[in-house]
Amino acid sequence: MQHSIDRILTTHAGSIPRGEALGAMLLDQEQGKPVDQARLDALVDGRVAHVLAKEAEVGIDSANDGEQARVGFQTYIPQRMDGFGGVSKRPFGREFVEFSQFTQRMLARIPNHSKVFDAPQAVGPLKYRDTAAIDGEIARYQRLSAPVKSRFSELFMNAPSPGIIATTMLNAHYPSHQDYLDAIARELRIEYRRVVDAGFVLQIDAPDLAMERVLLYQDASDAEFAKLVEQHVAALNRALDGLPRDRVRLHVCWGNWEGPHNYDVAMEVILPALYGPMSARSVSNSPIRGGNTRPPRCASTSCRITCCSSLA
Repeated sequence: MQHSIDRILTTHAGSIPRGEALGAMLLDQEQGKPVDQARLDALVDGRVAHVLAKEAEVGIDSANDGEQARVGFQTYIPQRMDGFGGVSKRPFGREFVEFSQFTQRMLARIPNHSKVFDAPQAVGPLKYRDTAAIDGEIARYQRLSAPVKSRFSELFMNAPSPGIIATTMLNAHYPSHQDYLDAIARELRIEYRRVVDAGFVLQIDAPDLAMERVLLYQDASDAEFAKLVEQHVAALNRALDGLPRDRVRLHVCWGNWEGPHNYDVAMEVILPALYGPMSARSVSNSPIRGGNTRPPRCASTSCRITCCSSLA
């Protein structure tokens, strides 16, 4: 992972708009509708090349492929793992209920979207099906980044945390949340290792460490949520075991919706878990991005903020 004392290096959170044509096909694929695979591959190729060109144009230092082949940053996982089915019932946050006009306008802006609140749930033992999808994604990224690679300091690739999988695709099979986290961590190791072995910096997307305070865990106390964060960080550490520490960075997010965010958890509640003894292997000194429309309260001078960027 690149560092600099001469200037601030620029990057972004990772997920870039897919464009209307590709986005529609990815949603059809998620819903089980037949899609023209050759056309889908061609659209993904075009969008990845477009994203990389735009990143080079605006001067991004640490770039990625925009996750163009994925319907969502975490909701693509059921397409690669066995054990999911049915429908999760993920709760809306209190601000969505209290500010109903905001919610109506937000949903009107994005009438078609991935299964974020109604994703499949875990209904059987999880098993990473095979590596064909991640291997193809990596091969495309390597091929299309080759012409512009010299214009970047480094290239990164995203993967979701065990915790955000567990809080999006809810558990209807394992006897406990811990057992579910352990199963997810075991299977995600395959994807994590593939990314690092390909030479990319692995970015872990972990909004469960902040955003879920206002969604799945909205009725918990701050102290209870802090314990859950520790549990999720420990699961992430198990998934990252054996990977070079300097090839991993962490994205913590409060949710990127343009809402009031009046119930967001404060930084001082979660920082001990992110930078304390539990984080020794995976997340100490990793970038933290505030994914809301106002800056997060940060009491740590070592906290680095990874900013959002629109490159559509």
